[in-house]
Amino acid sequence: MRRSITLIALLLGTSAAAASADLVLTNGLIVDGSGGAPYAGWLAIAGDRIAAVGRGAPPAAARTLDVKGQAIAPGFVNMLSWATESLFVDGRAQSDLRQGVTLEVMGEGWSMGPLNPAMKAEMLRSQGDVRFPVTWTTLAEYLATLEKRGIAPNVASFVGATTVRVHELGEDDVDPTPEQLARMTSLVRQAMHEGAMGLGSSLIYAPAFYAETPELIALAKASAACGGMYISHIRSESETIDRAIAELVEIARASGGPAEIYHLKQSGRDNWGKLDAVIAQIEAARAQGLRITADMYTYVAGATGLDASMPLWVQAGGTEKWIERLRDPAIRQRVLAEMRAPPAGETNLLRGAGSADKVLLLGFRNPALKPLSGKTLAEVAAMRGTSPEDTAIDLVIEDGTRVGTAYFLMDEANVRRQVALPWLSFGSDAEAQAPEGPFLLSSTHPRAYGNFARVLGKYVREEKVIPLQEAVRKLAALPADNLGIKDRGRLVTGHFADVVVFDPATIADRATFEKPQVFATGVAQVFVNGVQVLKDGEPTGAAAGRVVNGPGTGRCPG
Repeated sequence: MRRSITLIALLLGTSAAAASADLVLTNGLIVDGSGGAPYAGWLAIAGDRIAAVGRGAPPAAARTLDVKGQAIAPGFVNMLSWATESLFVDGRAQSDLRQGVTLEVMGEGWSMGPLNPAMKAEMLRSQGDVRFPVTWTTLAEYLATLEKRGIAPNVASFVGATTVRVHELGEDDVDPTPEQLARMTSLVRQAMHEGAMGLGSSLIYAPAFYAETPELIALAKASAACGGMYISHIRSESETIDRAIAELVEIARASGGPAEIYHLKQSGRDNWGKLDAVIAQIEAARAQGLRITADMYTYVAGATGLDASMPLWVQAGGTEKWIERLRDPAIRQRVLAEMRAPPAGETNLLRGAGSADKVLLLGFRNPALKPLSGKTLAEVAAMRGTSPEDTAIDLVIEDGTRVGTAYFLMDEANVRRQVALPWLSFGSDAEAQAPEGPFLLSSTHPRAYGNFARVLGKYVREEKVIPLQEAVRKLAALPADNLGIKDRGRLVTGHFADVVVFDPATIADRATFEKPQVFATGVAQVFVNGVQVLKDGEPTGAAAGRVVNGPGTGRCPG
Protein backbone atom coordinates (compact mmCIF):
# COMPACT_ATOMS: atom_id res chain seq x y z
CA MET A 1 0.00 0.00 0.00
CA ARG A 2 2.86 2.36 0.89
CA ARG A 3 4.36 1.92 -2.60
CA SER A 4 1.00 2.67 -4.27
CA ILE A 5 0.64 5.88 -2.26
CA THR A 6 4.20 6.85 -3.19
CA LEU A 7 3.66 6.33 -6.92
CA ILE A 8 0.43 8.35 -6.84
CA ALA A 9 2.22 11.17 -5.05
CA LEU A 10 5.05 11.11 -7.59
CA LEU A 11 2.54 11.45 -10.40
CA LEU A 12 0.95 14.44 -8.67
CA GLY A 13 4.25 16.31 -8.57
CA THR A 14 7.22 17.19 -6.39
CA SER A 15 5.39 18.97 -3.58
CA ALA A 16 2.86 16.18 -3.11
CA ALA A 17 5.59 13.56 -3.26
CA ALA A 18 7.74 15.39 -0.72
CA ALA A 19 4.75 15.78 1.57
CA SER A 20 4.36 11.98 1.68
CA ALA A 21 8.05 11.37 2.43
CA ASP A 22 9.20 8.78 4.94
CA LEU A 23 12.60 10.42 5.29
CA VAL A 24 14.23 13.71 4.35
CA LEU A 25 18.01 14.13 4.31
CA THR A 26 18.70 17.79 5.08
CA ASN A 27 21.62 20.26 4.92
CA GLY A 28 23.56 18.11 2.48
CA LEU A 29 25.61 18.82 -0.63
CA ILE A 30 23.56 17.40 -3.50
CA VAL A 31 25.81 15.68 -6.07
CA ASP A 32 23.08 14.32 -8.31
CA GLY A 33 25.07 12.21 -10.78
CA SER A 34 24.45 14.45 -13.79
CA GLY A 35 27.91 15.97 -13.63
CA GLY A 36 26.42 19.36 -12.81
CA ALA A 37 27.71 21.54 -10.02
CA PRO A 38 26.87 20.36 -6.48
CA TYR A 39 24.49 22.52 -4.46
CA ALA A 40 23.23 22.79 -0.90
CA GLY A 41 19.92 20.99 -0.58
CA TRP A 42 17.80 18.12 0.64
CA LEU A 43 16.49 14.80 -0.60
CA ALA A 44 13.19 13.12 0.29
CA ILE A 45 12.56 9.37 0.17
CA ALA A 46 9.10 7.78 0.08
CA GLY A 47 8.87 4.01 0.01
CA ASP A 48 11.53 2.71 -2.37
CA ARG A 49 11.74 5.88 -4.49
CA ILE A 50 13.22 9.34 -4.40
CA ALA A 51 10.20 11.56 -3.68
CA ALA A 52 11.91 14.89 -4.37
CA VAL A 53 15.24 16.71 -4.44
CA GLY A 54 15.46 20.41 -3.80
CA ARG A 55 17.02 23.56 -2.40
CA GLY A 56 15.90 25.79 0.42
CA ALA A 57 13.58 24.73 3.22
CA PRO A 58 13.03 20.96 3.30
CA PRO A 59 9.53 19.47 3.46
CA ALA A 60 8.11 17.78 6.52
CA ALA A 61 8.59 14.03 6.79
CA ALA A 62 8.07 11.16 9.17
CA ARG A 63 11.82 11.25 9.83
CA THR A 64 14.50 13.87 9.22
CA LEU A 65 18.24 13.22 9.14
CA ASP A 66 20.63 16.17 9.24
CA VAL A 67 23.71 15.37 7.10
CA LYS A 68 25.40 18.76 7.36
CA GLY A 69 28.83 18.85 5.77
CA GLN A 70 28.27 15.65 3.80
CA ALA A 71 27.54 14.86 0.18
CA ILE A 72 24.31 13.17 -0.89
CA ALA A 73 24.87 11.13 -4.05
CA PRO A 74 23.32 8.29 -6.02
CA GLY A 75 24.56 4.86 -4.97
CA PHE A 76 27.66 3.67 -6.77
CA VAL A 77 27.72 0.91 -9.40
CA ASN A 78 30.43 -1.74 -9.27
CA MET A 79 30.78 -2.56 -12.97
CA LEU A 80 32.99 -5.58 -12.29
CA SER A 81 32.01 -7.43 -9.15
CA TRP A 82 33.08 -10.89 -8.06
CA ALA A 83 30.61 -10.96 -5.18
CA THR A 84 29.13 -14.05 -6.84
CA GLU A 85 30.19 -16.33 -3.99
CA SER A 86 30.96 -13.94 -1.13
CA LEU A 87 27.31 -12.89 -0.88
CA PHE A 88 26.49 -16.42 0.30
CA VAL A 89 28.69 -15.86 3.36
CA ASP A 90 27.86 -12.23 4.09
CA GLY A 91 24.91 -10.68 2.28
CA ARG A 92 25.88 -7.29 3.67
CA ALA A 93 28.72 -7.04 1.11
CA GLN A 94 30.53 -4.90 3.64
CA SER A 95 33.75 -4.07 1.80
CA ASP A 96 31.67 -2.49 -0.98
CA LEU A 97 28.75 -1.26 1.12
CA ARG A 98 31.06 0.83 3.30
CA GLN A 99 32.24 2.56 0.12
CA GLY A 100 28.72 3.43 -1.08
CA VAL A 101 28.23 0.63 -3.63
CA THR A 102 24.54 -0.19 -4.09
CA LEU A 103 24.70 -2.33 -7.26
CA GLU A 104 27.00 -5.29 -7.87
CA VAL A 105 27.32 -6.18 -11.57
CA MET A 106 28.76 -9.65 -12.19
CA GLY A 107 29.63 -11.83 -15.16
CA GLU A 108 33.21 -11.31 -16.37
CA GLY A 109 33.30 -14.21 -18.80
CA TRP A 110 32.01 -16.66 -16.22
CA SER A 111 28.47 -16.30 -14.88
CA MET A 112 26.60 -18.33 -12.27
CA GLY A 113 24.32 -19.78 -14.95
CA PRO A 114 23.26 -21.37 -17.18
CA LEU A 115 24.61 -24.59 -15.69
CA ASN A 116 24.38 -28.21 -16.76
CA PRO A 117 24.86 -31.14 -14.33
CA ALA A 118 28.59 -31.41 -15.00
CA MET A 119 29.06 -27.67 -14.39
CA LYS A 120 27.14 -27.88 -11.12
CA ALA A 121 29.35 -30.75 -9.97
CA GLU A 122 32.50 -28.83 -10.89
CA MET A 123 31.26 -25.71 -9.08
CA LEU A 124 30.81 -27.77 -5.91
CA ARG A 125 34.15 -29.56 -6.33
CA SER A 126 36.15 -26.38 -6.86
CA GLN A 127 34.81 -24.45 -3.87
CA GLY A 128 37.44 -23.13 -1.50
CA ASP A 129 37.00 -21.10 1.69
CA VAL A 130 33.48 -20.04 0.70
CA ARG A 131 31.10 -22.99 0.46
CA PHE A 132 27.47 -23.01 -0.65
CA PRO A 133 24.88 -25.35 -2.19
CA VAL A 134 24.23 -25.06 -5.93
CA THR A 135 20.44 -25.16 -6.09
CA TRP A 136 19.85 -23.26 -9.36
CA THR A 137 20.33 -23.89 -13.07
CA THR A 138 19.79 -20.58 -14.87
CA LEU A 139 21.42 -17.22 -14.23
CA ALA A 140 18.05 -15.73 -13.30
CA GLU A 141 17.51 -18.49 -10.73
CA TYR A 142 20.91 -17.72 -9.18
CA LEU A 143 20.11 -14.00 -8.84
CA ALA A 144 16.69 -14.82 -7.39
CA THR A 145 18.41 -17.13 -4.90
CA LEU A 146 20.55 -14.26 -3.66
CA GLU A 147 17.56 -11.95 -3.33
CA LYS A 148 15.59 -14.59 -1.43
CA ARG A 149 18.51 -15.27 0.95
CA GLY A 150 18.66 -11.57 1.76
CA ILE A 151 21.36 -9.17 0.56
CA ALA A 152 22.09 -5.50 1.20
CA PRO A 153 23.08 -4.41 -2.34
CA ASN A 154 21.22 -4.80 -5.60
CA VAL A 155 22.64 -7.39 -8.00
CA ALA A 156 22.81 -7.79 -11.77
CA SER A 157 24.83 -9.94 -14.13
CA PHE A 158 26.00 -10.45 -17.67
CA VAL A 159 25.73 -13.96 -19.07
CA GLY A 160 29.23 -15.36 -19.51
CA ALA A 161 30.46 -16.27 -22.98
CA THR A 162 32.76 -18.80 -21.31
CA THR A 163 29.86 -20.26 -19.34
CA VAL A 164 27.76 -20.68 -22.49
CA ARG A 165 30.76 -22.24 -24.28
CA VAL A 166 31.45 -24.73 -21.48
CA HIS A 167 27.74 -25.58 -21.29
CA GLU A 168 27.82 -26.85 -24.89
CA LEU A 169 31.49 -27.62 -25.65
CA GLY A 170 33.19 -28.35 -22.35
CA GLU A 171 36.64 -26.88 -21.69
CA ASP A 172 38.56 -28.21 -24.68
CA ASP A 173 40.08 -26.18 -27.51
CA VAL A 174 37.40 -26.89 -30.11
CA ASP A 175 35.17 -24.87 -32.42
CA PRO A 176 31.40 -25.19 -32.19
CA THR A 177 29.45 -26.88 -34.94
CA PRO A 178 26.58 -24.83 -36.42
CA GLU A 179 24.18 -26.79 -34.23
CA GLN A 180 26.22 -26.16 -31.10
CA LEU A 181 26.55 -22.46 -31.89
CA ALA A 182 22.79 -22.26 -32.38
CA ARG A 183 22.29 -23.74 -28.92
CA MET A 184 24.82 -21.29 -27.46
CA THR A 185 23.06 -18.29 -28.97
CA SER A 186 19.74 -19.65 -27.70
CA LEU A 187 21.20 -19.78 -24.18
CA VAL A 188 22.26 -16.13 -24.53
CA ARG A 189 18.80 -15.08 -25.71
CA GLN A 190 17.17 -16.96 -22.86
CA ALA A 191 19.45 -15.29 -20.31
CA MET A 192 18.66 -11.89 -21.83
CA HIS A 193 14.93 -12.65 -21.71
CA GLU A 194 15.34 -13.47 -18.01
CA GLY A 195 17.25 -10.29 -17.17
CA ALA A 196 20.94 -10.49 -18.11
CA MET A 197 22.67 -7.19 -18.88
CA GLY A 198 24.43 -8.54 -21.95
CA LEU A 199 27.30 -10.85 -22.85
CA GLY A 200 30.59 -10.91 -20.92
CA SER A 201 33.88 -12.48 -22.03
CA SER A 202 37.35 -12.95 -20.52
CA LEU A 203 39.63 -13.80 -23.41
CA ILE A 204 43.09 -14.18 -21.87
CA TYR A 205 42.03 -17.33 -20.00
CA ALA A 206 41.38 -20.91 -21.04
CA PRO A 207 38.85 -21.98 -22.25
CA ALA A 208 37.62 -18.46 -23.18
CA PHE A 209 40.71 -17.87 -25.33
CA TYR A 210 39.68 -20.73 -27.62
CA ALA A 211 36.62 -18.78 -28.82
CA GLU A 212 37.36 -17.14 -32.17
CA THR A 213 35.94 -13.80 -33.24
CA PRO A 214 33.05 -15.18 -35.37
CA GLU A 215 31.80 -17.20 -32.40
CA LEU A 216 31.86 -14.10 -30.20
CA ILE A 217 30.08 -12.04 -32.87
CA ALA A 218 27.30 -14.62 -33.07
CA LEU A 219 26.80 -14.53 -29.30
CA ALA A 220 27.06 -10.75 -29.15
CA LYS A 221 24.43 -10.44 -31.89
CA ALA A 222 22.04 -12.47 -29.77
CA SER A 223 22.70 -10.15 -26.83
CA ALA A 224 22.51 -6.92 -28.85
CA ALA A 225 19.19 -7.97 -30.41
CA CYS A 226 17.82 -7.85 -26.87
CA GLY A 227 19.38 -4.47 -26.04
CA GLY A 228 22.43 -5.95 -24.32
CA MET A 229 26.05 -4.82 -24.15
CA TYR A 230 29.12 -6.88 -25.04
CA ILE A 231 31.71 -6.44 -22.27
CA SER A 232 35.12 -8.04 -22.37
CA HIS A 233 38.37 -8.72 -20.62
CA ILE A 234 40.03 -8.29 -24.01
CA ARG A 235 42.40 -10.83 -25.54
CA SER A 236 45.52 -8.84 -24.68
CA GLU A 237 46.29 -5.93 -22.37
CA SER A 238 49.97 -5.86 -23.26
CA GLU A 239 51.97 -6.38 -26.47
CA THR A 240 48.98 -6.81 -28.80
CA ILE A 241 46.48 -4.58 -27.02
CA ASP A 242 45.77 -2.73 -30.28
CA ARG A 243 44.61 -5.94 -31.95
CA ALA A 244 42.55 -6.87 -28.88
CA ILE A 245 40.75 -3.52 -28.92
CA ALA A 246 40.24 -3.87 -32.67
CA GLU A 247 38.56 -7.24 -32.07
CA LEU A 248 36.19 -5.69 -29.50
CA VAL A 249 35.35 -2.86 -31.92
CA GLU A 250 34.74 -5.41 -34.70
CA ILE A 251 32.38 -7.37 -32.44
CA ALA A 252 30.50 -4.19 -31.52
CA ARG A 253 30.17 -3.12 -35.14
CA ALA A 254 29.05 -6.57 -36.34
CA SER A 255 26.62 -7.11 -33.48
CA GLY A 256 25.04 -3.66 -33.66
CA GLY A 257 25.35 -3.20 -29.91
CA PRO A 258 27.57 -1.27 -27.48
CA ALA A 259 30.77 -2.72 -26.05
CA GLU A 260 32.89 -2.10 -22.98
CA ILE A 261 36.45 -2.99 -22.06
CA TYR A 262 36.84 -4.50 -18.61
CA HIS A 263 39.57 -2.97 -16.38
CA LEU A 264 41.35 -0.97 -19.08
CA LYS A 265 45.10 -1.10 -18.55
CA GLN A 266 48.49 -1.37 -20.22
CA SER A 267 50.23 -4.34 -18.60
CA GLY A 268 53.98 -4.49 -18.32
CA ARG A 269 56.53 -1.67 -18.36
CA ASP A 270 57.21 -2.13 -22.07
CA ASN A 271 53.56 -1.26 -22.78
CA TRP A 272 53.09 1.76 -20.51
CA GLY A 273 53.76 4.12 -23.40
CA LYS A 274 50.77 2.79 -25.38
CA LEU A 275 48.06 4.71 -23.48
CA ASP A 276 47.89 7.55 -26.03
CA ALA A 277 47.36 5.06 -28.85
CA VAL A 278 44.76 3.13 -26.81
CA ILE A 279 42.76 6.29 -26.12
CA ALA A 280 43.00 7.34 -29.76
CA GLN A 281 41.82 3.91 -30.94
CA ILE A 282 38.78 3.95 -28.65
CA GLU A 283 37.86 7.53 -29.42
CA ALA A 284 38.15 6.90 -33.16
CA ALA A 285 35.58 4.10 -32.82
CA ARG A 286 33.33 6.37 -30.77
CA ALA A 287 33.62 9.08 -33.42
CA GLN A 288 32.30 6.54 -35.94
CA GLY A 289 29.14 6.18 -33.86
CA LEU A 290 30.06 3.03 -31.93
CA ARG A 291 29.34 3.19 -28.22
CA ILE A 292 32.64 1.95 -26.83
CA THR A 293 33.29 2.48 -23.12
CA ALA A 294 35.60 1.07 -20.45
CA ASP A 295 35.91 0.57 -16.73
CA MET A 296 38.92 0.27 -14.41
CA TYR A 297 40.19 -0.33 -10.91
CA THR A 298 42.48 2.28 -9.39
CA TYR A 299 45.61 0.27 -8.55
CA VAL A 300 48.90 -0.62 -10.24
CA ALA A 301 48.49 -4.35 -9.58
CA GLY A 302 45.93 -6.72 -11.00
CA ALA A 303 44.75 -9.95 -9.39
CA THR A 304 44.04 -13.24 -11.07
CA GLY A 305 45.80 -16.62 -10.85
CA LEU A 306 48.99 -18.46 -11.76
CA ASP A 307 47.15 -19.77 -14.81
CA ALA A 308 47.80 -16.36 -16.37
CA SER A 309 51.53 -17.19 -16.31
CA MET A 310 51.26 -20.52 -18.12
CA PRO A 311 50.59 -21.43 -21.77
CA LEU A 312 46.96 -21.90 -22.70
CA TRP A 313 47.31 -25.24 -24.45
CA VAL A 314 48.28 -26.98 -21.20
CA GLN A 315 45.06 -25.77 -19.55
CA ALA A 316 42.66 -27.27 -22.12
CA GLY A 317 39.98 -29.48 -20.63
CA GLY A 318 39.85 -27.89 -17.18
CA THR A 319 41.83 -27.84 -13.95
CA GLU A 320 42.20 -31.59 -13.45
CA LYS A 321 43.56 -32.19 -16.95
CA TRP A 322 45.83 -29.15 -16.60
CA ILE A 323 47.36 -30.52 -13.38
CA GLU A 324 47.63 -34.01 -14.86
CA ARG A 325 49.69 -32.60 -17.72
CA LEU A 326 51.90 -30.57 -15.34
CA ARG A 327 52.81 -33.82 -13.55
CA ASP A 328 54.24 -35.24 -16.78
CA PRO A 329 58.01 -34.45 -16.82
CA ALA A 330 58.19 -33.96 -20.60
CA ILE A 331 55.16 -31.65 -20.68
CA ARG A 332 56.49 -29.77 -17.65
CA GLN A 333 59.72 -28.99 -19.50
CA ARG A 334 57.76 -27.60 -22.44
CA VAL A 335 55.62 -25.50 -20.09
CA LEU A 336 58.72 -24.14 -18.35
CA ALA A 337 60.23 -23.18 -21.69
CA GLU A 338 57.06 -21.36 -22.78
CA MET A 339 56.71 -19.61 -19.42
CA ARG A 340 60.17 -18.15 -20.01
CA ALA A 341 59.51 -17.37 -23.70
CA PRO A 342 55.71 -17.11 -24.14
CA PRO A 343 54.11 -17.99 -27.49
CA ALA A 344 53.14 -15.02 -29.66
CA GLY A 345 49.71 -13.64 -28.89
CA GLU A 346 49.42 -15.18 -25.42
CA THR A 347 49.47 -13.29 -22.13
CA ASN A 348 52.06 -14.22 -19.50
CA LEU A 349 51.71 -12.04 -16.43
CA LEU A 350 54.86 -13.32 -14.71
CA ARG A 351 56.85 -12.01 -17.66
CA GLY A 352 54.72 -8.87 -17.73
CA ALA A 353 55.46 -8.14 -14.08
CA GLY A 354 59.16 -8.39 -14.87
CA SER A 355 60.25 -10.44 -11.86
CA ALA A 356 58.87 -12.87 -9.31
CA ASP A 357 59.11 -10.35 -6.47
CA LYS A 358 56.24 -8.48 -8.17
CA VAL A 359 53.96 -11.52 -8.00
CA LEU A 360 52.03 -11.69 -4.71
CA LEU A 361 50.33 -14.93 -3.64
CA LEU A 362 46.83 -14.22 -2.27
CA GLY A 363 44.87 -17.39 -1.71
CA PHE A 364 45.12 -21.17 -1.48
CA ARG A 365 42.60 -23.97 -0.96
CA ASN A 366 45.12 -26.42 0.55
CA PRO A 367 45.42 -25.67 4.30
CA ALA A 368 49.11 -26.60 4.22
CA LEU A 369 49.77 -23.78 1.75
CA LYS A 370 47.74 -21.05 3.45
CA PRO A 371 50.77 -19.75 5.43
CA LEU A 372 52.22 -18.69 2.06
CA SER A 373 49.40 -16.15 1.53
CA GLY A 374 50.86 -12.65 1.42
CA LYS A 375 54.30 -13.83 0.31
CA THR A 376 55.75 -13.13 -3.12
CA LEU A 377 56.49 -15.85 -5.62
CA ALA A 378 60.18 -14.90 -5.28
CA GLU A 379 60.07 -15.46 -1.51
CA VAL A 380 58.46 -18.88 -1.85
CA ALA A 381 60.88 -19.84 -4.63
CA ALA A 382 63.80 -18.89 -2.36
CA MET A 383 62.28 -20.86 0.54
CA ARG A 384 62.00 -23.94 -1.67
CA GLY A 385 65.21 -23.50 -3.64
CA THR A 386 63.38 -23.72 -6.97
CA SER A 387 62.97 -21.34 -9.90
CA PRO A 388 59.91 -19.04 -9.93
CA GLU A 389 58.47 -20.96 -12.86
CA ASP A 390 58.97 -24.34 -11.18
CA THR A 391 57.52 -22.93 -7.97
CA ALA A 392 54.41 -21.69 -9.78
CA ILE A 393 53.86 -25.12 -11.33
CA ASP A 394 54.38 -26.88 -7.99
CA LEU A 395 51.93 -24.58 -6.20
CA VAL A 396 49.19 -25.22 -8.77
CA ILE A 397 49.73 -28.99 -8.45
CA GLU A 398 49.79 -28.91 -4.64
CA ASP A 399 46.78 -26.64 -4.30
CA GLY A 400 44.65 -28.13 -7.06
CA THR A 401 43.63 -24.61 -8.14
CA ARG A 402 44.87 -21.71 -10.23
CA VAL A 403 46.10 -20.06 -6.95
CA GLY A 404 44.93 -16.47 -6.36
CA THR A 405 47.69 -14.07 -7.32
CA ALA A 406 48.35 -10.33 -7.66
CA TYR A 407 50.70 -9.04 -10.35
CA PHE A 408 52.26 -5.57 -10.24
CA LEU A 409 51.93 -4.53 -13.88
CA MET A 410 50.70 -0.96 -14.34
CA ASP A 411 51.98 2.60 -14.19
CA GLU A 412 50.45 5.01 -11.65
CA ALA A 413 50.69 7.90 -14.13
CA ASN A 414 48.54 5.92 -16.57
CA VAL A 415 46.05 5.04 -13.83
CA ARG A 416 45.71 8.74 -13.02
CA ARG A 417 45.16 9.67 -16.66
CA GLN A 418 42.55 6.97 -17.14
CA VAL A 419 40.56 8.13 -14.11
CA ALA A 420 39.83 11.36 -16.01
CA LEU A 421 38.56 9.75 -19.23
CA PRO A 422 34.90 10.78 -19.65
CA TRP A 423 33.76 7.37 -20.97
CA LEU A 424 35.35 5.35 -18.17
CA SER A 425 33.57 4.01 -15.05
CA PHE A 426 34.83 1.85 -12.17
CA GLY A 427 34.76 -1.76 -11.02
CA SER A 428 36.57 -3.51 -8.19
CA ASP A 429 37.17 -6.83 -9.99
CA ALA A 430 36.86 -8.33 -6.51
CA GLU A 431 34.56 -10.06 -4.09
CA ALA A 432 32.55 -8.08 -1.50
CA GLN A 433 33.80 -9.39 1.80
CA ALA A 434 34.63 -8.55 5.42
CA PRO A 435 37.62 -9.19 7.71
CA GLU A 436 35.87 -12.06 9.46
CA GLY A 437 34.94 -15.74 9.10
CA PRO A 438 36.18 -17.65 6.05
CA PHE A 439 37.41 -14.42 4.42
CA LEU A 440 40.31 -14.44 6.91
CA LEU A 441 41.57 -17.77 5.56
CA SER A 442 43.06 -16.10 2.47
CA SER A 443 44.42 -12.70 1.54
CA THR A 444 42.94 -10.44 -1.13
CA HIS A 445 43.68 -7.40 -3.28
CA PRO A 446 43.08 -4.04 -1.55
CA ARG A 447 40.72 -3.09 -4.39
CA ALA A 448 38.10 -5.26 -2.65
CA TYR A 449 38.04 -2.76 0.22
CA GLY A 450 39.13 0.51 -1.35
CA ASN A 451 38.51 0.92 -5.08
CA PHE A 452 35.60 3.38 -4.93
CA ALA A 453 36.68 5.36 -1.88
CA ARG A 454 40.10 5.69 -3.54
CA VAL A 455 38.51 7.52 -6.47
CA LEU A 456 36.94 10.11 -4.17
CA GLY A 457 39.79 10.38 -1.68
CA LYS A 458 42.98 10.07 -3.70
CA TYR A 459 41.98 11.22 -7.18
CA VAL A 460 39.35 13.85 -6.31
CA ARG A 461 40.36 15.39 -2.97
CA GLU A 462 44.10 14.79 -2.80
CA GLU A 463 45.28 14.88 -6.41
CA LYS A 464 42.39 16.86 -7.96
CA VAL A 465 42.43 14.73 -11.11
CA ILE A 466 38.67 15.22 -11.55
CA PRO A 467 36.08 17.27 -9.64
CA LEU A 468 33.66 15.67 -7.22
CA GLN A 469 30.65 15.93 -9.53
CA GLU A 470 32.48 14.20 -12.39
CA ALA A 471 33.62 11.39 -10.11
CA VAL A 472 30.05 10.77 -8.94
CA ARG A 473 28.81 10.79 -12.55
CA LYS A 474 31.39 8.15 -13.42
CA LEU A 475 30.60 6.11 -10.29
CA ALA A 476 26.82 6.12 -10.78
CA ALA A 477 25.08 7.64 -13.79
CA LEU A 478 27.59 6.63 -16.46
CA PRO A 479 27.57 2.90 -15.66
CA ALA A 480 23.78 2.91 -15.20
CA ASP A 481 23.37 4.55 -18.60
CA ASN A 482 25.80 2.12 -20.23
CA LEU A 483 23.82 -0.80 -18.82
CA GLY A 484 20.52 0.63 -20.02
CA ILE A 485 19.16 1.05 -16.48
CA LYS A 486 16.62 3.88 -16.67
CA ASP A 487 15.72 4.50 -13.03
CA ARG A 488 18.97 4.33 -11.07
CA GLY A 489 22.26 6.24 -11.07
CA ARG A 490 20.90 9.77 -10.51
CA LEU A 491 19.15 11.70 -7.76
CA VAL A 492 15.97 12.26 -9.73
CA THR A 493 12.37 12.27 -8.54
CA GLY A 494 10.87 8.86 -9.22
CA HIS A 495 14.17 6.98 -9.40
CA PHE A 496 14.79 4.15 -6.97
CA ALA A 497 16.22 5.49 -3.73
CA ASP A 498 19.75 4.09 -3.94
CA VAL A 499 21.54 6.86 -2.04
CA VAL A 500 24.92 7.28 -0.38
CA VAL A 501 25.90 9.97 2.13
CA PHE A 502 29.64 10.53 2.52
CA ASP A 503 32.09 13.13 3.75
CA PRO A 504 34.15 14.49 0.82
CA ALA A 505 36.75 15.74 3.29
CA THR A 506 37.46 12.35 4.89
CA ILE A 507 36.44 9.56 2.53
CA ALA A 508 39.50 7.37 1.91
CA ASP A 509 40.69 3.86 1.22
CA ARG A 510 42.69 2.27 4.04
CA ALA A 511 43.49 -1.14 2.56
CA THR A 512 47.05 -1.80 1.40
CA PHE A 513 48.77 -4.76 -0.22
CA GLU A 514 50.40 -5.50 3.15
CA LYS A 515 47.07 -5.18 5.04
CA PRO A 516 44.32 -5.49 2.41
CA GLN A 517 41.37 -6.36 4.64
CA VAL A 518 40.73 -2.90 6.08
CA PHE A 519 37.46 -1.04 5.52
CA ALA A 520 37.38 2.34 3.80
CA THR A 521 36.23 5.34 5.84
CA GLY A 522 34.05 8.38 5.21
CA VAL A 523 30.75 6.81 4.11
CA ALA A 524 28.11 7.43 6.78
CA GLN A 525 24.73 6.37 5.39
CA VAL A 526 23.64 4.11 2.53
CA PHE A 527 20.09 3.46 1.36
CA VAL A 528 19.10 0.72 -1.09
CA ASN A 529 15.59 0.88 -2.52
CA GLY A 530 14.74 3.38 0.21
CA VAL A 531 15.89 1.13 3.07
CA GLN A 532 18.83 2.12 5.23
CA VAL A 533 21.51 -0.57 4.97
CA LEU A 534 24.38 1.47 6.45
CA LYS A 535 23.78 3.71 9.46
CA ASP A 536 26.51 5.93 10.86
CA GLY A 537 29.10 3.80 9.09
CA GLU A 538 27.83 0.42 10.30
CA PRO A 539 25.62 -2.10 8.43
CA THR A 540 22.06 -2.35 9.69
CA GLY A 541 21.58 -5.91 8.45
CA ALA A 542 18.60 -4.88 6.34
CA ALA A 543 18.19 -7.11 3.28
CA ALA A 544 17.03 -4.42 0.84
CA GLY A 545 18.85 -5.62 -2.27
CA ARG A 546 16.94 -6.65 -5.36
CA VAL A 547 17.73 -8.14 -8.75
CA VAL A 548 18.19 -5.38 -11.34
CA ASN A 549 17.23 -6.66 -14.76
CA GLY A 550 18.62 -5.77 -18.17
CA PRO A 551 16.87 -4.08 -21.09
CA GLY A 552 15.78 -7.33 -22.77
CA THR A 553 13.86 -8.66 -19.80
CA GLY A 554 10.61 -10.30 -20.77
CA ARG A 555 10.80 -9.29 -24.41
CA CYS A 556 13.77 -11.15 -25.89
CA PRO A 557 12.71 -14.31 -27.76
CA GLY A 558 14.06 -17.50 -26.28
